[in-house]
Amino acid sequence: MGVDFDSFSSCSVDQQGMENNNLNVLQKHIMFFDQDNDGIIYPSETFRGFREVGCGIFLSSMASLLINVSLSRKTRPGKPFSFKFPIEVKNIHLAKHGSDSGVYDKQGRFVPSKFEEIFAKHAVTHPDSLTSKELESFIKSKREPKDYAGWVAAYVEWNILYMLCKDKNGLLHKDVVRNAFDGSLFEKMAKERSIKVAK
Repeated sequence: MGVDFDSFSSCSVDQQGMENNNLNVLQKHIMFFDQDNDGIIYPSETFRGFREVGCGIFLSSMASLLINVSLSRKTRPGKPFSFKFPIEVKNIHLAKHGSDSGVYDKQGRFVPSKFEEIFAKHAVTHPDSLTSKELESFIKSKREPKDYAGWVAAYVEWNILYMLCKDKNGLLHKDVVRNAFDGSLFEKMAKERSIKVAK
């Protein structure tokens, strides 16, 4: 899937802009998947969201299963188990996994210094983008001892982003990563894909 990288700079927003509408950045990151805007994300919505950004049926199915099963209980403290596996957007910060980038703090707010650190430390070939090897190096650098679930989660998240958003030279651009964190990337990808399908 191709992404129009030239127009991403206009999508980038500062921290104040991302914290408006009473949603923190982590909540905005997943709101694309709350397709009926009721504050709850069901597996069917996760599946449709992945399909809309260009993932195949198999990957979308696996993602909807793994994401909702693993996050549902964590975002619904004190509530009974549900086979519908709903994710509550307001509590998504409770589902943060270990070995992550640290770009979201414990409350789900954006931490600019942690975001900049990714590229300052790991973007060696190009200052504003990551190669596949640099991305792998970054992911490994954030691993916490024996946090195997966190290792897997981080690997899957970042590699899906790389697979969908790398440019023709195999680079993952800084603006794209920023837009992934604030959630605007998914809307843009879905819009571009719908335009291509309509042609």
